[in-house]
Amino acid sequence: MLEKLIIPSNTRFEERYIVVDGDVLIGSNSKIGYGINAKKIVVGERVEIEGDLFGREEVRLGAWCNVKGNVISKGDAYIGEFTSINGRLTVYGDLEIGRNVRIKNGFEAKGLITIQDPMPIIIFLFLYILELLRIGRIEDIEKLFGEEKFVSPLEVPENSVLNMETIKTSKDVLIRESRVLGNIRARNINADNCEIYGSLRGLDIFIDRSKIHGAIEGRDVYVKNRSTVFGYIKAERVFMEEGCVVEGSIVGKSGVWIKPKVEV
Repeated sequence: MLEKLIIPSNTRFEERYIVVDGDVLIGSNSKIGYGINAKKIVVGERVEIEGDLFGREEVRLGAWCNVKGNVISKGDAYIGEFTSINGRLTVYGDLEIGRNVRIKNGFEAKGLITIQDPMPIIIFLFLYILELLRIGRIEDIEKLFGEEKFVSPLEVPENSVLNMETIKTSKDVLIRESRVLGNIRARNINADNCEIYGSLRGLDIFIDRSKIHGAIEGRDVYVKNRSTVFGYIKAERVFMEEGCVVEGSIVGKSGVWIKPKVEV
């Protein structure tokens, strides 16, 4: 369960792609208006992706996904059942593919191709665990449920929207040292050493060492460390450090505090 929308350091929002140094995790029922270039790309069920997927190490697509472009994996790939790919699928490693997968322009896999067993995965795991218990392989059960490690992942919670105009989620948003396009709508927003081309709207909003090319609307807004807002701020309470710049108006219904140092 992804609890925050996290945009890690050095993430680049380009015209057609989101380029990530590390991995990407996308929750179910999300809509992504870009292609994605990352190491591992792991996508939940019923996700719509407008562009290409380029996995430098691995690509995994859950069931019922819809990818409008090509899918390329430099390593292995897993394609869930009933998934549609409107372009071409190219896999340089092994390919595990579900039933009723539609690939418009064909596919190519350099390694082993496996059709998934129709047995429901929960039943398969149950029988597998019973067999491991029977032969006393407790350490293998622990490995089975061990957490997989991901490198500085871009995390998109379920039911989120991410496109050139809008970044929308019911969860918190954390952005670190990146250049981001889109108007952000979330619960709480934390921008650390970023440049954001769009407005921010949420409850508590924290701006630290950042440039915001748009308006900010929230409950409590904190602006720190020589940040710049190229728009207005409208909130219940505004806390701003000396040396920060707001080009538009500042409206705090319960007050505006400008101090040498703001403690969050």
